[in-house]
Parts: sequence; C-alpha cells; structure tokens
Amino acid sequence: MPLLCCFLGEDCAVIELVLVFTGAIAWFGMMAITDIRNQLLGETTCGSLLQQLQQIWDEVGESDEERDKMLLQIDQECLDVYKRKVDQASKSRAQLLQTLADSKVEFTRLLSALGEKTYVGMPEKSTGTIKEQLAAIAPALEQLCKQKEERIKEFADVQSQIQTTCAEIAGALRVGEKVGMPVVDENDLSLRKLDEFQCHLQELQKEKSDRLRKVLNFVSSVHDLCAVLGMDFFSTITEVHPTLEDSIGVQSKSISNDTLSNLAKTVAALEEDKKKRLQKLQELATQLYDLWNLMDTPVEERSLFDHVTCNMSATVDEVTVPGSLALDLIEQAEVEVERLDQLKASKMKEIALKKQRELEDIYAVAHIEIDSEVAQEKIMALIVSANIEPSELLANMDNQISKAKEEALSRKEILDKVDKWMSACEEESWLEDYNRDENRYNSSRGAHLNLKRAEKARILVNKIPALVDTLVVKTRAWEENRGMSFTYDGVPLLAMLDEYAILRQEREEEKRRMRDQKKFQEQYGTDQETAFGSRISPGRIAGSKKAVTPRANGGASNGTPNLNRRLSLNQGVNNNGVRSGSKDGRRESARPSAPVNYVAISKEDAASLVSSCDPAPVSP
Repeated sequence: MPLLCCFLGEDCAVIELVLVFTGAIAWFGMMAITDIRNQLLGETTCGSLLQQLQQIWDEVGESDEERDKMLLQIDQECLDVYKRKVDQASKSRAQLLQTLADSKVEFTRLLSALGEKTYVGMPEKSTGTIKEQLAAIAPALEQLCKQKEERIKEFADVQSQIQTTCAEIAGALRVGEKVGMPVVDENDLSLRKLDEFQCHLQELQKEKSDRLRKVLNFVSSVHDLCAVLGMDFFSTITEVHPTLEDSIGVQSKSISNDTLSNLAKTVAALEEDKKKRLQKLQELATQLYDLWNLMDTPVEERSLFDHVTCNMSATVDEVTVPGSLALDLIEQAEVEVERLDQLKASKMKEIALKKQRELEDIYAVAHIEIDSEVAQEKIMALIVSANIEPSELLANMDNQISKAKEEALSRKEILDKVDKWMSACEEESWLEDYNRDENRYNSSRGAHLNLKRAEKARILVNKIPALVDTLVVKTRAWEENRGMSFTYDGVPLLAMLDEYAILRQEREEEKRRMRDQKKFQEQYGTDQETAFGSRISPGRIAGSKKAVTPRANGGASNGTPNLNRRLSLNQGVNNNGVRSGSKDGRRESARPSAPVNYVAISKEDAASLVSSCDPAPVSP
C-alpha cells in the first residue's frame, strides 16, 4: 500500500478507503461464493443475509446513499472485528514470546541455581514457531524443576540435621523436641554447596560421636565408682542431667558442654572420695594389723575382716570390687579398731615389752649396743606409776622404732661392706691354711673344689685393700654427716680399720723377712755345697732357729697379732663371720671377726713358706 501511494501521488486516506472497498468487494465476493456453497448445504451465511438485506432495502426503497452508508458501517464493523482479532492475536503472540523468554530465563536460572553449566536435555534449535520453541524447551524446564525440588529436599534434610546436631551440642534441644524447617537458599542449590553442608554435617556428627563417647565413658566411670563406693548410681547421674539414665536411648543423651563439664566434675569428686576412703580404709587396716600383731589375735578372728585388709596395699585403680569402699564397711572397721584399742590398754605391759624387743632386734641387726635391762625397767616403772597414757607410751615407742629403722637404714651400706670385709678375711684365713697344706695338690677327693675355692679366694683377698679404703671413706663421711662416731657393737669402726691396717703392715713386713730368710738359707746352702761338696738341708737351719716360726705368738698364724686381742674383744665368731658375745646370758651382739691373715700370697710364696718352716729330711 505505501508503494501504491508513491506511484499515484494521492492522499493515503483515499487510497486506503479504496482498498477497503476493494477488500470489502472481494470479501463480499468470497462471501457470496461461500454463501452459494453454504446455501447448497442449507446453512445461513453472510452472503444470504446480505441478499436478504438487499431485498429488504429494495422493498423499503432505500436510496443508494443510505445503502452505501449502511455498507460502510457494516465494513467498519467487520474491520473492527478484524482489528480486535489481530490485537488478540498480537497479545497472544506477545504472551507466548514472554512465556518463551521467561522459560529461557527460568531455564538459565535453574541451571545457575543447580550449579550446572550445561544440560543434556537442553533444546539445540532456537528457530521455528513460538509454540514449537515452547514445546521444545518445556520438557527440559520441567525436568530441571523436578531436579530443583529434589535438591531443595536434600538441602532441607541436611540443614535440618545440622540444626538438630548443633542444638544437641549446645544443649538447647529437649528430649523428643524437633527443630523447625530450615530456610533453603534456592539461588544456590549446587552440588558444591550441598557438599559443603554435608561436610559440615559430618564434622558435627563426628563431634557429636566424640562427645557421646565421652559422655558414655563418664557415665560408665560414674557407674563403676558408685558401685565401689556403695552409692546410688541413678540419683547421682540424674543430678547431672535427666537424660543420662539407662532408660533413655543413647542418641537422646545430652552431650552439651555443661553436661560434659558436670560429668567430669562428678567423676573427679567420686575419684577423690574413693581415694580418701581407700586411704582411710588402709589406715584402719594398718591399725588392725598392728593391733592384731601386738595382741596375737588368732587367724579366725582376723579372717572376719579380710574384706577390709584385702585392699591394704592396693592402689586406687586396683580397687574395683562393688561395695569395697562403702561407708558402712569403713564404719565397721573403725568400730573394730576402737574395740581393739580398748583391749590393748589392758595388755599394756605385754605390748610394751613386745615393742621393746622389736626395738632391740633392730639395734642388734644394726650392730648398735643398748642397755636392754635398763630400758625395760623404765618401761615397767612408767606403766606401774600410770604417769603416762598407754597410747602416748606406745606412740613414743613407735617413734623410737621408726628412728631406729632410719638409723639402721643409714648404716646398711657400711654394714654390708663390713660383712664383705669380714667374709674376705675368713677366706684369707682359709687360703693361708690351704697354702700351708703340703697335700693340697694331691688327687684326693674334693681337691679340685678346694683349688677352685683357692682361686676365688685369691681374687677376693686382692680386693680387700680397696674395700677397706672405701669403708674408711664412707665411715668418715657418715660420721661427719651425723656428728657422731660409727660403732660396730660398741667398738669404733675406724679403730677396727686402723688396727687392720697395722696388722696388714706387720704381715707385709713378716713376708719380706721370711723371703729374705729363705734367700739367706739358699745362699748358705750353696756356699756349703761349694766348700764341702754336699748341700745342707735348709730344714736343719730352720729347725735350729726356733725364734722365727709361723706361729711365734701362738694366737695368730704366721706371727700376726690377733685383732680381737688388740681391740680387747673377748668374743667368738658366729656363722656369718660376725663376732658375737653373750651379755648377761640373755642376748648376743655381733662383733667383727679377727682376721688371721690379711694379705693373699701366691702359690710359689706359699710353697717356699712351707719349705722354710717345716723340717725336711736330711739327705744321706
């Protein structure tokens, strides 16, 4: 139509009117043809109606002007109908286009929310009619919507578990209570975000599991402690939190920080109570044992308190028997101790003398001299005069026994070395006798055993000087530390060691003198053999000189002075190599042995000593 206007150069309105009429004529023509076809079919059409209108106008006598006006009106009404239809079609197309655009936007938004860059069901073509494009994108959009709903459910489930677990850890959730539905962010439903929530949930579940394990361990500890202490477990555990009782399921138990803290405090308090009760019970058991031992209580009566004394030396962790630290058991032990204390007062003399004998035994083992008779007389005088309470007297004696044990312990190291020294001196004496035996190398029964003992004795004797030096150093250190002299059965140990050193020096001088005498005899024999052609036996010379003999003083071997005589110790030797003497016919006190020979000699020296001292047959 615009092209036609350009060619004709007429007013566009006129041309449009012409075209409208032309269209109307064409339309009427088409309608006429349609009407003819519809008349044949017996239907009412626009053409038939127009014919009826023409007939009516003819009958009425309408003018052509009125008829044209009426036709223009009909044509305008038809044009309006077409416009409305076109407008409706345009609106429908616009709605479809908007729906298509919204579908594409929604598709893109869903892909973005789900974290997907591409979609397998996404339509590849974007051409064709609008309805075809809508039909192509609708299945993919529907599938994405379903996937979105499923993803929202997954997010809601994970977030709900997270909220529930957090509430359980915080202790803000009661038994049977549930948290509200969580708000899901639909703009981010990607798998990455879901994995973050799931990882967070796993961390919370692990923390919940750890807390639950701690709670169960605490509950188990409380149960065991209550059983040992004889306490009610139910009331103890429900004071911490009502959900900790056995009837409530494991997953419903409180795991909050307050619950864990209160459980830890409860366990600590019960363990402290257990420790105190065990200490109290052990003290009572010790008192029972002491009282039983003092009064020689029969085994049958002691067995009644085996449940008390069985944990006497046990540690806190070792006491696990239910009721073993119950309060009634401790009260029972206290009543028995009180009863025995009252019974002890009536047997005071017997008990005091028994403790005095214990004290004397400690001093005897430690080689400390005390006046036993005077001590016993004082004890009896105190008991008879009643100037001191029995418990105070026994406590004083217990204190003396404790101090005696401490002093004996401080002397133990030195006494052990004294025993070794005396044992070595005995071996030295035996070795001296063994070396003087002419038949020691004969193949007699037990000769090989004596030979082995001699070898060991030589090794032991060689260690005596170092042992004595060590004894001197330790004894002096002990005396400096204590500010008193170290005595061995009343004799100063340093004096004994000094005497030993003097005797050892004399023994060395005697050995040198005898070696010189032997050399002189051998040289004299050689000279006699050269002068007279025959060798004089050294035995004759030895026999003619009685002044030099191995036992010149008769009391010590090889002319060695007796140590006990030098120390004025008129005592014998017990089985352990320790000197002991009877005092008032009642008790023996240990004394050091008097070593006969203090220096080990070799086999050659022993042989020369025997040959120089014993008479030999004269050669013919």
